[in-house]
Amino acid sequence: MSTLRSQDSPAKPHLPSLRHRPNINVEDSDMHSHRKNPIASSLDSIHISPRTSMARHSRRASDAAELDDDIQLALLSQQQDEVHDNGVPVHEAVYKKTKSLSVRDRKAMTLLIILYLIQGVPLGLALGSVPFILREHLSYSQLGVFALSNYPYSLKLLWSPIVDSTFFASVGRRKSWIIPMQLIIGSMMLYISRNAERLFEHPADNVHELTFVFTSLVFFSATQDIAVDGWALTLLSQENLSYASTCQTIGLNTGFFASFTVFLALNSDAFARKWGIPPLTMSTYLQFCSFLCFGVTVWLIVFEKEGSESLDESEMTVSTVYKTIWDICRLKHVQALIIMHCFAKIGFQANESVTSLKMIEKGLGREDLAIVVLIDFPFQILGGWLAAKWSSGNKPLRPWIWAFWPRLVFALISTLIVYWFPTPPLSYGFFTFLVIHTVLQGFASTIQFVGISAFHTRISDPLIGGTYMTLLNTFTNLGGTWPKYFVLKGVDYFSEAYCRVKDADTELLVKAAECVSDRGKELCADINGECVTERDGYYYTSAICVAFGVVFFVGYILPTARRLQALPVHRWRINVE
Repeated sequence: MSTLRSQDSPAKPHLPSLRHRPNINVEDSDMHSHRKNPIASSLDSIHISPRTSMARHSRRASDAAELDDDIQLALLSQQQDEVHDNGVPVHEAVYKKTKSLSVRDRKAMTLLIILYLIQGVPLGLALGSVPFILREHLSYSQLGVFALSNYPYSLKLLWSPIVDSTFFASVGRRKSWIIPMQLIIGSMMLYISRNAERLFEHPADNVHELTFVFTSLVFFSATQDIAVDGWALTLLSQENLSYASTCQTIGLNTGFFASFTVFLALNSDAFARKWGIPPLTMSTYLQFCSFLCFGVTVWLIVFEKEGSESLDESEMTVSTVYKTIWDICRLKHVQALIIMHCFAKIGFQANESVTSLKMIEKGLGREDLAIVVLIDFPFQILGGWLAAKWSSGNKPLRPWIWAFWPRLVFALISTLIVYWFPTPPLSYGFFTFLVIHTVLQGFASTIQFVGISAFHTRISDPLIGGTYMTLLNTFTNLGGTWPKYFVLKGVDYFSEAYCRVKDADTELLVKAAECVSDRGKELCADINGECVTERDGYYYTSAICVAFGVVFFVGYILPTARRLQALPVHRWRINVE
């Protein structure tokens, strides 16, 4: 996040840049970061990276930039991974306050929560509810194509320096991006709502259009997030700056769970019949969200004024920021850490990407899944607080390493649960076991998230803390994003399905591409056959992922993590001059 100072803006937009922070005591900064107690929730598929820090102004800016390192821990993600990847830490206040929040800060916090909520809505749809809705209609290969919509949030480092440095002074540095992004987000949600029946009635014919629309939606939401993160540092007073991460937590989680957990439940026919209410359609929900987005944008244009500010020529240019990123990547131990991040999550990827879909395929109701996720969330808040304590000190990677074995074991248990999944209706005993399994699995994921976030905070160069943190978190996110496409494709690749056609005296087996989607079943029904899956590729894909996870953990992660953790902090520094 950027640390800003107010100035009179020039009459025309110009190309700003980054200023160096003043020198500070590195070790004190490290310990200061570690004594926070972040509280995280594991939204496994999503891990929401913080964005690049773009300015460093005076001693006051130095203090705010130290807070930026804390705010960088704000949200995860995949699964949640994508969303996540995926947890959301909440930091304790850094300053000892002797009085309550001012009216100005309360209004600023309300505005920030609403702005973060708007970006949480598309994330909850793209990373949460839409894949579950499409599961009945698409093959796993087609779901893998749709999973590409997760990428923009993991890659926003690539364009965050541009967002932070290019603006119209007459509009405002942050509003120059927030207003157009929210108008685009609202328009796209309105477009999807008007075409929901066409897009979702036969999604197999529209999978590429769906992927493009939701990828664009996530891209514009990520861009809005970059601007909102920066604006938070000037909206709030200096002594209450630490509340920015609280606003992010409340707003983004509210939007995400409204679009995922709440929408899945209200969209379920079984849930609607049980409670005597009409089901909530995708069209109605998106129309409401688009009007909310437009309303907030109009409020920003008419009533919310942004303080004028500009950037000095002495600050780092955008090109310098990219060069700094390249210099960081050239460090040998950073390269080892990047390799570790890019492959560390493969062992859990089949579990995080496919297991929930398989449970729904086996008969778990979408409303039941929503309840499981809802119960899991408060436990992850508690788990994140405990994990933060364990991750403090000089060995923050220790709990991250310890949690690897439980996560691999839970991935194996999840595969066995799918294999022996009972025929619905589910007993209370099995459902309770499912909830306990989900809570423990999420707890292990939260421990890993908090541990790696604490390690990133410890090693990040305080002179360029935001850039350093965002770079490392980008590769953490990619480690949970890039394998998802190949895992979903692998499920179909290893599956073997037949269309069994029975006559009076004979039985004919015709090889089918898959028997999971409605399309595959319809093709078989057209020749009066029954679609049968002889071999489910999920089990093979899960076994490969877990086996790779064990081998890679023992052979590379364990020795590499211990070696990197033992390096003195100064070995992670670069010369930004």
